[in-house]
Amino acid sequence: MKIAIIGTGIAGLTAAYKLNPNHEVTVFEAADRIGGHTATIDVELDGQHYQVDTGFIVFNDWTYPHFIELMDELGIAWRESDMSFGVQCQQTGLQYAGVTGRFAMYNGLFAQRSNLFSPAYIKMLLDILAFNRAAIADVENHTIPDMTLLEYLRHIGIGDRCRDQYLVPMTSAIWSTPFLQMYEFPVRFMLPFMYRHGLLNVHNRPRWRTLVGGSQAYLEPMSAPFADRIHLSTPVTQVRRYDGGVLVSSARGQEHFDHVVFACHSDQCLNILGDASSAESNVLSAIRYQANDVVLHSDVRVMPDNRRAWASWNYYLPAQPAGLPRVTYDMNRLMGIEAPVNFLVSLNDTDRIEESQILGRYDYAHPVFTRAVADAQGRWEQINTATTSYCGAWWGKGFHEDGVVSALRVVARLSERKPATDATSRREPQAVVS
Repeated sequence: MKIAIIGTGIAGLTAAYKLNPNHEVTVFEAADRIGGHTATIDVELDGQHYQVDTGFIVFNDWTYPHFIELMDELGIAWRESDMSFGVQCQQTGLQYAGVTGRFAMYNGLFAQRSNLFSPAYIKMLLDILAFNRAAIADVENHTIPDMTLLEYLRHIGIGDRCRDQYLVPMTSAIWSTPFLQMYEFPVRFMLPFMYRHGLLNVHNRPRWRTLVGGSQAYLEPMSAPFADRIHLSTPVTQVRRYDGGVLVSSARGQEHFDHVVFACHSDQCLNILGDASSAESNVLSAIRYQANDVVLHSDVRVMPDNRRAWASWNYYLPAQPAGLPRVTYDMNRLMGIEAPVNFLVSLNDTDRIEESQILGRYDYAHPVFTRAVADAQGRWEQINTATTSYCGAWWGKGFHEDGVVSALRVVARLSERKPATDATSRREPQAVVS
């Protein structure tokens, strides 16, 4: 078949890579580079070059099996990483970090030694353990209630401090979702994710990894077989389906294909479709996106002033935490970078960063997960048709593994189809009413 693929994030590249040997693929990318959220920046400092990720960074040995299999197939090397998490609260002055290793864990949790004698802080730690026990039981017994996070925490009796200084910051950081919106996050979506990622365990957790040379390492080898058919800076302006084919409009003109694979954000899919069905409109409009201001810099003032509270992911709680999550990633720690400066990537915290220490600014959008999204994700079969397929991390929890899995699902489905014998076997489009 002649297949058009729109988007070169992990889903689009996986689909193209797997379909290419048996089909004629043409890939459209609106940006001037491939990769989507895979965005490694080359930083030159004193004559040395450092590769620093600003989007996709880490994966683990528990929940990324298909991504790991793909990397192994491509021969991409990886290294061990660290996925510790810490919080600093402007209002209360609290600073702590949950790091791996028994001594390091206690040293981080009690970075402020006074918390050893704080009943409120000890209560928060006990509530964390209580939440973990309740969540594990509900996942394993298939008894997760249809509740929001706020409702669930009240249901199992978890205190406000555990909620606002641990659970909400952690999950807000994971899903790049505003603090207060996490109150409404569906636990039937959240708890299985936390369970699979070992976030409900104190000690038994997955091993985290980063790719050697940054996440960009897989882009060239994956795209090499079809590199001459990737069209950068070529946004698709419209897709219209007809009996037996698809008409794709872009700066290249109008081109006919047997099938189109949408591998871009769901809202972008809906904007491109010139003849969206009611099912497509309902499913694709259910997923909303949150833009995040991402800054690569070296200003350590955004980190906790107590060095024992430093972690890989550092969540800053301002006095009014209603806005977007303020998170700083310690890239030296995550990627094993040895440099005379700390390379940091901060989300939505630009006002606290010294301008002279900013190395780059970027914008990435992430799905906002709600009950409506969870319902829409169950309607995959309704909108994947004879001429149209959809893949993307938004079909799952928004991560690289989800993008790969969604693409493999499309590939498996298309592998069951036979290509048209020649161009005359397709019926050319007639006037279509949108």
